[in-house]
This record gives sequence, C-alpha cells and structure tokens, in this order.
Amino acid sequence: MSRIKATFLRRPEPIQLGFLPVSDCAPLIFARENGLFEKYGVDVELQRETSWAGVRDKIINGELDASHAPATLPFLANLGIESDPCACVSGLILSLQGNSLVISRGLWDAGVRDAVTLREQIYKHWHKRTFTFGVVFSFSSQELLLRRWLKAAGIVPEVEVRLVAIPPAQMYPTLKLGYIDGYCVSEPWAAVAVEAGAGMRLATSADLAPLHPEKVLMVRQSFAIGRAEEHERLLAALLEACTLCDLPRNRKLMSEMLSHPHYLNAPVECIQAGLHGLNSNGSTSAEDQPDLTIFHGHNANEPSDDKALWLMDGLYELLNDSVFRSKNAGRTPVLTNVFRRDIFQRAQALSLGNNGSHKISELTEFKPAFI
Repeated sequence: MSRIKATFLRRPEPIQLGFLPVSDCAPLIFARENGLFEKYGVDVELQRETSWAGVRDKIINGELDASHAPATLPFLANLGIESDPCACVSGLILSLQGNSLVISRGLWDAGVRDAVTLREQIYKHWHKRTFTFGVVFSFSSQELLLRRWLKAAGIVPEVEVRLVAIPPAQMYPTLKLGYIDGYCVSEPWAAVAVEAGAGMRLATSADLAPLHPEKVLMVRQSFAIGRAEEHERLLAALLEACTLCDLPRNRKLMSEMLSHPHYLNAPVECIQAGLHGLNSNGSTSAEDQPDLTIFHGHNANEPSDDKALWLMDGLYELLNDSVFRSKNAGRTPVLTNVFRRDIFQRAQALSLGNNGSHKISELTEFKPAFI
C-alpha cells in the first residue's frame, strides 16, 4: 500500500519550456519572475534557444516539452514541412503582431522609404548587385509579411531580391556588417538597429497585418494528452502572465526583466521602444503610441478558427504548390486538430478560478530568479 502511495505522490519531471530571445517571450519570463508557475503548481525549467529550427527539432525529439514558437510552427510540424511529421498542438496564443520591417542605413540614405522606392534602387543596381533581406524562419509570419510588402510594389522575391533565414538575435549584427540590406523580425531586434543608427524601421505588423497571430505555446500532442493537467495549469499561468504583460504599468519592469543576459540580453531602452514600435527619431512619447506587441487584448489568447485560418492561408500562399494542395485536400482537419480551443477553455476557467484576470499583482522590484 505504501509503495502504491509513494508512486502516486512521485513528483513529475519539470516541464522543459523553451523560448527565443525576442520580446514576445515576455509571458514566459513574467510567469517565472512573478511566481505564477508556482501559483499554479507547475515545475518549469526555462531553456533559452538560438533558432526556431532548433525549437522545432527539440519539440519533435522530446528535448523540450513546450516552447514559445512562431504561430505557423505547429502547423508545419503536423504537415511534416522541413521536418519529420509530428503531431503538435497549441492551446494558447501568446501574442499578436510584434514584427518590424527594417532597412539598412545605406538604403535609407539612398532614398528608400517604402517598397516602391526600394524597387527603384533594385532597378538602378540591376546586374550590379542583389539586395538581400533576412527572415527569422522559413514559412514564418515574418516571411509572409515581407513577401507581401515586396509584391505590393511589384518586386519578385527570389528573383529581384534574395531572402535568407537568420536567427532573430543575429539580424542586427548581420545588417551592421553589411551582409544583408534589411529584415523583418520580432522586437527588440528592429529597435536595436534603429537605436544604433544601423537601420531604419519602415513598417510594423500593425501596418502590414493588424492583429495577426504571432507566437503560440507549442507542445507535442502526446504531452498534451499524457500530462494534460500540468499542461492546462501551465497555460493558466501563462494566460495570467499575458494579462500582466499588457498592463501599461508593468511595461517598464517587464523591459528590465527581458533585458537581463539570461533572457534577451538587449538594452532596456530598445526593448521599451520595440514594444511600442517607435523609431529613434519619433517625436511622440511611448505612452501615446499603440502597442506593437499585444499579449492579451483583442481576444489575443484564444486559439480560434479565424486565427488558424489566417495562418493556413498564409502557409498556402508561401508554399504556392499544387502538389501540396492535392496531398492535403481540405483544411478542416488541420484547423480542428492544431489549435485546441477546448484546452484553452479549460485553462481559462482555471485561471479565472484563481482570480487570474481579476486580481492582478503589482511588481515593484526585479530580483532575478534563475536556476
């Protein structure tokens, strides 16, 4: 009897939770530093990763149980695009928007202010050089936004400009060294280039695709089933953290948390500017600007069918492949199996039961709680 009881009470392994150093990982960091994981009874170990491809592979191989991830990534994993097929799901949208399109200072000084003036520079240098732009990951929202921006001015990606995949934190140094001419990336890596004088921001997600789903919490389906209670408590903690992250009074402290070397390792000022999408030469104060990254407002967190449809439409646009369409006739199975509203609703009820959306704690001091 005592052996059965001991087995039942055995503590589960900590949840290995991955993130990349971009500003929209804030709910994970806030939950960690504000004790929300403990509040909801989940043991979490945060792991900083270097690339989205690495996150994908570690989720598939079981090295990570869950991760902050591009919203397209669970769909790509299920479809086996650029990886082995793996049943993955998401029960929580972590953020909307949050990306910026940046060009080099050299292009700005040459008169580039939008895609039309970029096209003029491309034609001016035709057969002399090829302009190169960075995206964080193939089939990401950043690639979709950049391609749409280029196409709207008649620029043909991969023909008139080259696109390359570069991890977010490497975008600014790669631009500064002159290896690329611009990029589309999550903050603060646009604000860092702007503040350093190496680049200029031309557009944001709010301009190009307002309120688009950006990051999700991604898990293997086997984890969502096998450790369902822990998974839902993890989502409840992150849902409360998303609410906290959207409160203006918490933005300064959140920026200080994110700036730490264990997390983003970026200047506080750049993180704050990136959250609002400000250029260094903007004359309006950050408090008067709409938020570039949305963590909770506008029904951000529900993994709804309309968000899934936006992502699938974007993926079909990027793939533009009749063979892919014929192999995957109909979108309903993907829509219903990847974004799990049922899991979200259970986590939401758990969060509300713990006053997650009503009794928001105030933080006044940042004391790192690293393992």
